[in-house]
Amino acid sequence: MLGDREAVVTEVKPFDLHGVTYYDLALILSDGSTQSARLGPESVPDGLKAGDRVLVTMAANMVVSLRQP
Repeated sequence: MLGDREAVVTEVKPFDLHGVTYYDLALILSDGSTQSARLGPESVPDGLKAGDRVLVTMAANMVVSLRQP
């Protein structure tokens, strides 16, 4: 299953791994369910913060990227 869903970011935790900033994210999807994800910088909009609304691209029920609506 591949598709986009609306969500609200509830937590953003950046961390450095070998000189690259990755992000641990917590999200509440539009149906009220929660998801967590660990994504690289290419998959997260610049300046993302808790409370932001995003479109979540999911594949096989896993978050693969976020973008601003």
